[in-house]
Amino acid sequence: MTTTTPGTGPGSVPAPRPAPSKAPATDNRSRQLLALVLAAQFMALLDVFIVNVAAPTIGTELHASGSDLQLVVAGYAITYSVLLITGARLGDRLGHGRVHLAGLALFTAASLACGLAQGATELIVFRLVQGAGSAVMIPQVLSLIQRTFTGEARARALGAYSAVIAVGAAAGQVVGGLLVSADLFGTSWRPVFLVNVPVGLALLALGSRVLPARDAAAPERARGLDLPGLLLLGAAVSLFTVPLVLGQEQDWPLWSWLSLACAAVLFALFSRYESGLARRGGAPLIAPRVLRQPGMGLAVFRILAVMAVNGGFLFALTLHVQGGLGYSALRAGLGFAPTAVVFGVVGLTWRSWPASWQRLLTPAGFVLTALSVIGVGLLLKGGDGGGAALYVAYAGVGVGIALGFSPTLTRALATVRPEDAADASGLLATVAQLGQLTGVAAFGTLFLNRLESLGAPGAYTSAEALLACMFALAGTAAVGAVSGLVLRRR
Repeated sequence: MTTTTPGTGPGSVPAPRPAPSKAPATDNRSRQLLALVLAAQFMALLDVFIVNVAAPTIGTELHASGSDLQLVVAGYAITYSVLLITGARLGDRLGHGRVHLAGLALFTAASLACGLAQGATELIVFRLVQGAGSAVMIPQVLSLIQRTFTGEARARALGAYSAVIAVGAAAGQVVGGLLVSADLFGTSWRPVFLVNVPVGLALLALGSRVLPARDAAAPERARGLDLPGLLLLGAAVSLFTVPLVLGQEQDWPLWSWLSLACAAVLFALFSRYESGLARRGGAPLIAPRVLRQPGMGLAVFRILAVMAVNGGFLFALTLHVQGGLGYSALRAGLGFAPTAVVFGVVGLTWRSWPASWQRLLTPAGFVLTALSVIGVGLLLKGGDGGGAALYVAYAGVGVGIALGFSPTLTRALATVRPEDAADASGLLATVAQLGQLTGVAAFGTLFLNRLESLGAPGAYTSAEALLACMFALAGTAAVGAVSGLVLRRR
């Protein structure tokens, strides 16, 4: 964030007191900015998971079909994934603070509309709009952190960002269960959306004072939107995302595989078009120098892998404890609390660990994740609750995923220039989201197929299906652990 201090020009006489008082004010403003954008990030993440808990009640009250409920839950993820890169570029062009507030306003208005929806079709449409609001708002978080903080302060801010991601995922299930169970004023499922409205309005009021409307250097840095690139990427991400979020429930019909194949073709066309645009001196969606940053390719792969493991672990475990063990959504969500808590603590503190550990943290995190998910599978194998040792294994998963994600993200962004913050933010946010969706689709399908092959459903067969899924997750984590040997730039 750029500030101008009076009395600092050539030949000017410095005032005796403004300089010492200015730094604390700036620091305080930076802390307020961080708290604001992370609160918005938390709210948006909460909405990814909170609706899962409310889905059965929504289906009953709105007479929604199974396909309708799928779109209520998944519609948010679809538009969010498709528009993330666009949101990042809009921030670079129009000002990250201004665009963050616009996305927050759209998200808040859509939340109100969702909470007041009278039918399934209305709710689906408003969920799509809500996802679009998140896609405009969320890429600005990393960009604002990149532009506001430097050095250790940036690392701490990125650690807080990582912690919010973990806590938002677990809190969504807990808060959703509490709100639906409370049935506030007879409103049933509606508070899961309406809770965003007062929070969003408060953040908008604070943000109008704290967030920069436009970076001072933005007019010189502003680039075109690259509409052909946006259309190619949007179509590719759509064709990739839609079958991931809908294919599983429909038993992977032919259209889902055709869609994935077309997505691969369009990603290739997008890559070729963007390379040609860069050679012609144009402004591609992601600056080639960002992709050429040392370690960026490795970071993209590791973030994709760790988010796939995270998404697959939470989804498969939720299916088991709620479907196999019969836990309520609230009890299931509370069970994930150790994972979220240790993820947050590790994300905030890993920078202060001994310097001799730093290079090994990410590979060690993947190894710990692999061992811990196998431990979860073995502890639940008997079809019971797993005992106290299960919570130790949950905590191990949280530590491992935190070490796989937080240092990777921080190091990937450490060498990115401020003018490239939007490109890097959009890229890494999109990769993280696609990793989550891929994990849910791949490991969720594995769990359900294994459960079906075992015959009659029950706690024991569900545990057997979970164990197979945990071994697959461990294999993915192992690939993440050794990926540095292959992909690290020399």
